[in-house]
Amino acid sequence: AELQRREARLATIAAAKARLEARQADEDRHKGRTPDDGRKGRGTKPFARDFGVPPDDAQDNFTDPESRIMKTSSGFDQCYNGQLAVDDASQLIVATGLTNCAADNAELLPLIDQAHATLGAHAHDVLADAGYRGEATFQTLEARAITAYISLGHEARPAKPPNPAHLATQRMADRLASVEGRARYRRRKAIVEPVIGWIKAVLGFRCFSLRGERKARGEWNVVCLAVNLKRFHRIMMA
Repeated sequence: AELQRREARLATIAAAKARLEARQADEDRHKGRTPDDGRKGRGTKPFARDFGVPPDDAQDNFTDPESRIMKTSSGFDQCYNGQLAVDDASQLIVATGLTNCAADNAELLPLIDQAHATLGAHAHDVLADAGYRGEATFQTLEARAITAYISLGHEARPAKPPNPAHLATQRMADRLASVEGRARYRRRKAIVEPVIGWIKAVLGFRCFSLRGERKARGEWNVVCLAVNLKRFHRIMMA
């Protein structure tokens, strides 16, 4: 029995090691590296590690390998990143999403697309915090004739001047600098933050019970559905 436990533990560790190496290889390919490059870099400075070799401090989770370590308000934790879009008038959730990536900036357009599929029309205005900023996103929103108010900096870290080549970002900065733009963006806290508060404080949802990205996404959708049902009941009783 002891040998079986040891063999199972070694197999689990080997599987985690293989996942880390596969993840690192994907990151290296994204950076333009190939397995034949060795440690040679594009400039004079070589790469610190061979292709596909993760850093010594790389970690993987045995319980839920699809989750990732992310920085939270209470430190670092094993997480998924839940997304939602909220309607201004009703405060109903009109789109949801979930990823195992801590960054938000690639998630805004999918949320808008999902809201469009649900409602049958694009929103005229979109409000979002600095996590969703990005020149390519701004250009897409302009092409869709959607007026966006997306912060370019955090409250604790003011925005840096936009890159002169990023014209859509400059137009966003000009919009947010206007009196109307500042007033419009301030509405974001009154629209989405209460909904997040209801999820955490009223429903008491602060961690996932299920494992795996697909199951966690389903759990997140059920949580958002529960919030919508409570909100819809209140609207109908008003």
